[in-house]
Amino acid sequence: MKIKIGVFFGGCSVEHDVSIITAVQAMEHISKDKYEVVPVYIDKNRVFYTGNILKDIETYKDFNSYKKYLKKVTLVKKDEEFALVTYDSLFKRTIATIDVAFPIVHGKGVEDGSIAGYFDSIGIPYVGPKVLGAALGQDKVVQKQVLKAEGVNIVDYIWFYDDEYLDDEDEILKKIKKLGYPVIVKPAKLGSSIGISYVSDEKSITDAIEDAITYDEKIIVEKVVENLLEVDCAVLGNHSYMETSLIGEMLTSNKFLTFEDKYLSEGGKKGPSKKLGSKNATETAGFKIPAKLDKVVEEKIYEQSKKAFRALELSGVTRFDFLVNKKTKEVYVNEPNTIPGCLAFFFFTPKDISYEKLLDEMITSTIKSYKDSLKKVSSFDSNVLSTYGGAKGSKTKLQ
Repeated sequence: MKIKIGVFFGGCSVEHDVSIITAVQAMEHISKDKYEVVPVYIDKNRVFYTGNILKDIETYKDFNSYKKYLKKVTLVKKDEEFALVTYDSLFKRTIATIDVAFPIVHGKGVEDGSIAGYFDSIGIPYVGPKVLGAALGQDKVVQKQVLKAEGVNIVDYIWFYDDEYLDDEDEILKKIKKLGYPVIVKPAKLGSSIGISYVSDEKSITDAIEDAITYDEKIIVEKVVENLLEVDCAVLGNHSYMETSLIGEMLTSNKFLTFEDKYLSEGGKKGPSKKLGSKNATETAGFKIPAKLDKVVEEKIYEQSKKAFRALELSGVTRFDFLVNKKTKEVYVNEPNTIPGCLAFFFFTPKDISYEKLLDEMITSTIKSYKDSLKKVSSFDSNVLSTYGGAKGSKTKLQ
C-alpha cells in the first residue's frame, strides 16, 4: 500500500508564488511507486483546497477559473486517520486521507513554525523542522543570537523594531554609522531576498529602512563583508544524522542574490532545466556547483553548516547562505533557508542523490523520527480533575 503524502503549499506570504513553483516541482519528482501525492493548496486568504489539477502549474495562471473543480478542505484527525474534510451544508465529508504532511511553504505565516504548530496540534507526522527550528530559521535576529552562543561565526549587526525607529530615528542611524558602511538592510523575518537593500553610505539608509519596514516590524542591519564571495551549502537530515551537499557559488551581477536571480531566471520560470543538477559543474538557479574554493574554506563551510543545523534544531533539508572574505578566508553563516526553493535538490544531484531520492530520504526520515517520538512519554493516564472539587469549597491543591 502506498504512503499518502499531503503536500501543503501557498499561504498568505509574499513568497506565495515561489512556494507554488517549489511544490509543483517536488510533486513531479516524488516517487509514484512508493507514494500517493495529495496536493493541498493554501490561497492568499488562508483557504485550503485539494484536487489533482493543483499539480499542474498552469492552474495558477488563472486560479479563479479552476476553483469550481476543487474542494475546500480542513485537515482534522478523524478516528485514527488524518482526513481532509469538506463541509456540505451541515454534513462533514472526507475528501481524502493522508499519512504524512509535507509542507513546502516559504515565509511568514507558514514557514516560520505556524504550519508546523498546526500539524503538531493534530498529531500528524510532517517533513521538515519542528516549531522551534522553523521559528528560529525565519527570525534572522534570534537565529544569530543562538548561533553566536553556539560558537558559529556571524557578521556584526544591529537590529530594531519599526516603532523604535519612528520614535528615535537619529539613535538608530548613529548605531548604524558605528557599525560602519556599507551595510545590508533586511526585514528580519522574510526570505527570497524580498525587501533587502545594499546601502553604501548614509544618503540611502533611510530609504532602505523604510522599504524594509513595509514588509516587517523587525529590521536587521548587517555589516558588509569585504572581498566578498557568497556561497551556499545544503544539509539533509536531523540532529542524529547530517549529510552536506556540494557547495555552490552564487552568480549575480548585483550586490547580493536577488529575487529575480533566484526565481525569474530560466530555472525559476520553467522549473528544472536539463542542466539542473548534473554531475558536472553547473550554472543554474543562480549558482555554480561545485564552487571552486580553497580546501580550508571548504572545510570551514562544511563544519559550520552542520554546527548551525544542529544549533537551530533543524531537519529535512536546509540551505545555508555563507559570506566568505576571499582575502582572509574568514567564513560567516549568513542565514538558513529551512524550506529552500527547489528544496535545494540541485546541490545534491552531483553527489548521486537525485531529486526523487532526496524527497524519499526526507519522507523516510520523518516517518522514523515520528515512530521514535511515540516511544517518549507525552501524557499521563491519571486524571487530575477527577479529584478536583471546583473553585468553591475545594481543599484540593494543584501541585
